[in-house]
Amino acid sequence: MATFVLVPGFWLGAWAWRDVTAALRSQGHEVHPMTLTGLAERDHLAGPQVSLDTHTTDIVRLIEVEDLRDVLLVGHSGGGMPAAQAADRVPDRIARVVYVESGPLPDGTAQFDTLPPEEQQRLREAIGTGHLLPPPAWDPEADPTNLAGLDEPTLALLRTRATPQPLRTATDPVRRTGGRSVPTALVASTIPLDVVRQMIRQEHPFFTELTDGQLHGLPTGHWPMLSEPKALTDILDQIARS
Repeated sequence: MATFVLVPGFWLGAWAWRDVTAALRSQGHEVHPMTLTGLAERDHLAGPQVSLDTHTTDIVRLIEVEDLRDVLLVGHSGGGMPAAQAADRVPDRIARVVYVESGPLPDGTAQFDTLPPEEQQRLREAIGTGHLLPPPAWDPEADPTNLAGLDEPTLALLRTRATPQPLRTATDPVRRTGGRSVPTALVASTIPLDVVRQMIRQEHPFFTELTDGQLHGLPTGHWPMLSEPKALTDILDQIARS
């Protein structure tokens, strides 16, 4: 069976992977869900020094300390950035990077750079002089696409448990050495696969590294580990067996 390391996206902790973790373990896989520095039960560590490199080191150290090998490194949303950097640092330990609603950003690009200018301005005003990126309101009327598939108890859980994101993890650019690359896979939920394939053909910078990777569609919102945990588990299991 496979070894999974599950990296959550912004504002979340290992708790968001609970159902997927249990299901993968029931199938015989070894699973390590992560909480990155400054989030969830580690939010007391959310100082201004917490950076994208901090989160990359979190992943690398888990893999090294647990002596994990042939890892399926799963990065959801913003968790795809430190996952990509971690795979660059320890490629000999990674079997595949699985991007869930994410992708390997080009070197020198920050997550903040991918937002429209008006959204960047709105967030800058909300953050002020602070060092934390506040979580969204989790309002399905305001954000029906990303929140699709989430019932009210799950939305209430997100409102209760989501924690502010250390800002530098969004504003620091991705930096990789350009060394040996590892295989990839994409699980796309809010972007149809035909659109993803078109973007790959057009050499869109967010998807160029996925040219030879596996592509899997899971139509739901941006948080499939919460809206469709069984379907996501089945895809991850399929990737592990491929």
